Amino acid sequence: MTSTIALPARAGTVRAWSRGLLAGPMCFATSALVMAGGALWLPEGPARIDNMVLPIVLFPVIWAALFFYLMLDRRLARAWLVAVLLFAGHAGLIAQHLRAGKAAGGQGETTSEAGDAR
Repeated sequence: MTSTIALPARAGTVRAWSRGLLAGPMCFATSALVMAGGALWLPEGPARIDNMVLPIVLFPVIWAALFFYLMLDRRLARAWLVAVLLFAGHAGLIAQHLRAGKAAGGQGETTSEAGDAR
């Protein structure tokens, strides 16, 4: 009589799924946040739009570099750590900028068009 033992999922299968999630949706979301955050840490040019245009133009390069790094890194945990740190760092940078803008927006004087016409 032979008995069958349910084997847990193979480590290779779990590793492949983890790598796929990392290099797929996580890579795209992280690249999008790096692009959005790039407008905050890039210096403004003479026309004051360079810091906004450059990340948009470089988005494919940001995505490709991050994708290949996440796919080719031998240590899966390190690849996850790099992606999560980039994601959290840029998400925090954007959140801080939005909070600062919201706080500054409520303190200024507001005048209506009708008030200016008087």
